[in-house]
Amino acid sequence: MPPAPPLIALRDAAVTFGGKPLFSGITLTLGKGERVALVGANGSGKSTILKALAGSIELDGGVRFLQPGTRIGYLMQSPDLGGRGTVADFVAKAVPGMETDDYRIQRVLDHLDLAPERDTATLSGGEGRRAALAHALVAEPEILLLDEPTNHLDLPTIEWLEQELAQFQGGILMISHDRTFLNALSKRVLWLDRGRMFEMDGNFAAFEDWSAGIMSQEAAEARRLEKKIEQEEYWMARGVTARRSRNEGRRRGLLALRKQRAEQLRAIGRAKLELGEAVQGGHLVVEAEKITKNFTRPDGSTRVIAKDFSTRIQRGDRIGIIGPNGAGKTTLIKMLTGDLAPDSGKIKLGTNVTPLYLDQKRESFDLDKTLWQTLASGGGDSIVAQGRSRHVVAYLRDFLFDEKQATMPVRALSGGERARLLLAKLFAQPANLIILDEPTNDLDMDTLDLLQDVLGDFDGTVIVVSHDRDFLDRLATSIIAVEGDGVVEEYPGGYSDYLDQRKVAERHAIEVKPKVAAKPVAAPTAERWSSKDQRALDQIADRMTTLEAEIKTIETALADPNLYARDPGKFEKASTLLAAKKADLETAELKWLELEERRTSLEG
Repeated sequence: MPPAPPLIALRDAAVTFGGKPLFSGITLTLGKGERVALVGANGSGKSTILKALAGSIELDGGVRFLQPGTRIGYLMQSPDLGGRGTVADFVAKAVPGMETDDYRIQRVLDHLDLAPERDTATLSGGEGRRAALAHALVAEPEILLLDEPTNHLDLPTIEWLEQELAQFQGGILMISHDRTFLNALSKRVLWLDRGRMFEMDGNFAAFEDWSAGIMSQEAAEARRLEKKIEQEEYWMARGVTARRSRNEGRRRGLLALRKQRAEQLRAIGRAKLELGEAVQGGHLVVEAEKITKNFTRPDGSTRVIAKDFSTRIQRGDRIGIIGPNGAGKTTLIKMLTGDLAPDSGKIKLGTNVTPLYLDQKRESFDLDKTLWQTLASGGGDSIVAQGRSRHVVAYLRDFLFDEKQATMPVRALSGGERARLLLAKLFAQPANLIILDEPTNDLDMDTLDLLQDVLGDFDGTVIVVSHDRDFLDRLATSIIAVEGDGVVEEYPGGYSDYLDQRKVAERHAIEVKPKVAAKPVAAPTAERWSSKDQRALDQIADRMTTLEAEIKTIETALADPNLYARDPGKFEKASTLLAAKKADLETAELKWLELEERRTSLEG
């Protein structure tokens, strides 16, 4: 099917900052019905490209084209809504003549949890972004330009937004660090890297393997040219090759941890937390037994945060906490860490628990200090990180900084680099319990991967509040869902496991609804683990072994640095097949875990 004729385009576009080119020679088009992901590191120029397409800035070179009469909906990263009247007034201005009580406005604001009568001057940064998103959606444009649309949205709202965009008939160009969001929507990927644009037809799910192939090819060429791109080679080696090899081990380790966590939760359910006294000192981090917390609203009504919730968190657990905004996730964390007492129930903290907290507001730096001074604030050339003495420069390399940057002032860093510096400073502090509140907001994918690397290597316990589904799938050993009205439940595994278990529970609830029977029905036979179940488990295990071998074979072929240059079609086909095989393996692993947990439950 031929591509749609462009409604908007850039041709040979160039933008410079301070006399230095941010990018040049960039050409891209967007037509009706296209859904395109624009990806790249922080500071590469992604937001600038959206501004250029929206007409907010002038190009220093090249041409911007817009089909006459085409309406654009643009969500910028930091909208300024001061003096725009009420939220409803601001959103209504998206369409001339629209009334503030229009059904479309009410529907969108309701989903985005914004009161129409709120004064835009009183909105927080996150609320302002949601109002700007409502403005872009209500306008019903032919083109949507979305810069990090999922930032500061909770999971139900992100899923609603995905459904809205899936039904949108116009063209979408989106920047997002949310891999699950991009996997759900994208049909083409534009990769802005070192001032150049690369294009991939297909879903974002294949991006990592495709981009790794390009980077590997460039690394090979760079080596043949006597390593003239030394800094970029270091990035490739640290950010692609090493990550891939580590991730395989981490994936197996995470599956083992999830299985262990599932067994812990079953033990809690059977023993009603009476095993707590047997836990050795240092292994127990938090034990909660039937905790309940209520708040009285100004109107006298009662808001229930949690009711009879129990859990035991041990060293090494990675707990993801999810739920709608305002459901009480932060309150739950405060109870689990001993900062807030429950109304009833018990909280027991382990011995020598040293927590470290990263909130949504993040930390501000002295912009005139160097990176070296920021980390080694007491002077000298070394710091103690995770109990080990490290040279400042060596430690900075772990966070993808080079030696020259160590003596640069913080103000010279991009937003993504400042985020990496914050992580470096955070993890240099002594702690065995890390609490992260929305750590993925405003991070690019490279920094997200780095955060996952660091947390994966961390010896202690992690509690993280996040709306990033892919991040939770890669990290969490269990999910605590704060559903609202006091309902708090824990599910072993990551976010996808949580969804699967919720579906099973909902089906079970439907099946056990009482029915009126014409005559007495014999009691059902007790469920048992059958030979048929065992065959299914064995077949899935064999399937996993086969898939792992096939994946290894494809990865070996893709590791050929000359494959892309020799046969791009074969490279693309292999990359797509690899993504499909990995998806099949993930599905098989989830099914295997489900059957294994059922077998353990029935036999135990």
